[in-house]
Formats: sequence, C-alpha cells, structure tokens
Amino acid sequence: MTTFNHQDGEHIEIDHASLYYEQQGNKEGPALVFLHGGFGDIETFNAITPRLGRTYRLIGIDSRGQGKSTLGPSRLTYKRLQQDVEAVVRYLGIEHCSIIGHSDGGIAALRIAAANTLRIDKLVTIGAHWALKADDPTRSMYAEVTAESWCEMFPHSYDRYQSLNPAPDFERLTVALQYLWLDSGEDGYPNEAVRNITADLLVVRGDEDMLVSRTNAVELADRVPNATFLNIPFADHSSQEDRPEWLIPVLEAFLAT
Repeated sequence: MTTFNHQDGEHIEIDHASLYYEQQGNKEGPALVFLHGGFGDIETFNAITPRLGRTYRLIGIDSRGQGKSTLGPSRLTYKRLQQDVEAVVRYLGIEHCSIIGHSDGGIAALRIAAANTLRIDKLVTIGAHWALKADDPTRSMYAEVTAESWCEMFPHSYDRYQSLNPAPDFERLTVALQYLWLDSGEDGYPNEAVRNITADLLVVRGDEDMLVSRTNAVELADRVPNATFLNIPFADHSSQEDRPEWLIPVLEAFLAT
C-alpha cells in the first residue's frame, strides 16, 4: 500500500529549519506534491495516496514546525511556507509538478501558482481560503485558539505532534499558527493575486466545513480561469479524510485531463 509513513523520507535544511519530505508511489510517474493543513502532517493524505500512487510520484512535505519538520526562528507566514515548498521542489530537480494542498497547504499552493515561481500542471485545493476578510467569522475562531484548547478538542493531533516532531514546542507552534491564520499582510493570503493563476484549478470544499464558507470557495473558483468547483456533501474541512471514496474519482479525472 502506498502511504506516507514518516520513515522513508529525508530532511533538507532551509533557512534555519530542518524540513522533512518523503517520496512514495510510482517513482517514474509525474510529480504530485502534497501540502497538509495546520497542526497536521503528510499522513493526513493517506486515505487517497494508495490510488494516486499507482500513477504519480508522490512527494509529501511536512510544513515548517509540523510533522517531522522544525519551526526555525523565522516568523511563520504563508509566504514562508510557499518558499519552503519551492526550495524542496527545486532541490529534488523537479521541472514541473501538480499540487494537492489542504487548508494551510492549499493557501501556500495558491501563492505558488499565483506567483508562477514553479511550473504547476494541476492544482487542487481542499478547504483553503483564498482570502480572509475582516468580517469573516472564521477570524474569531482562530483568535480563540490556544495550545490548551486545541489539546482538549484534538488530543490525537497533539499526541501525533509530540511523537513526530524532533524539537516539540506546542505552545510556540500554536502562537505561530495563530499569527499565520490572522495575517492580512502581503505575506499572508494570496487575495486577488489568485487571478494570476494559469494552472488548471480544482477547488474542493466539504459542505459541512465550519472554516471555509461555500461563498469563499465559489469566489476563488470564479476568479481563476479554468477552475472547477467541487462541493462534497456530508464532508467536513478535511474531505480527503472524511469522504475519500467520493473525492478520489474526481481527483483522478482532473489530474489526468
């Protein structure tokens, strides 16, 4: 079975942080990069990797400070995540690739595609904001997150972090992620720069997503040429984990066309 396991990968040093990446699947196939969401790691894609790994060279990157990657001294921004991904892809000598990004990973992927810093064939975002307006109710949710509250709501997430991370500091990571989510500056959400995206885009949203509204997802699809919108019923913020059996056929069709 083709899954990420946090055993077969390597580390690369990027701007005072040690970033973990792992390759699985068809090593001769087209490159497909996976970028996970906040407080997560690359194994959050394991419900969809076995099928995709038959065709694609799967490359999972643990985001700075999460999984087996260290946080480093730099301020955590979506631009920083963008630059980390660009550095890993170039280090691997990959000339072009497709990206599947969930939540924070999807936001970083939108920045990459909008900047045209890498050759992107196909882009899939799952539960990812393109912008977070001042009156978006998600802002108040982010503002209330603390290390203690996250541990109480998602103890499994905390336990995984503690078991995987080589330099765990959950309090510091929580503060860093909260800053990331609330940052409205030029290093944050891509905002109207998404109009510069030329790659084919599939915008995926779970219909029960409490963070990304249907309106926000449709606004993204409407701003990008060659964009397709998929709203998955009975799925939450992580539809790749919640409804993989419905998502996989669409991913396969989208990536293959």
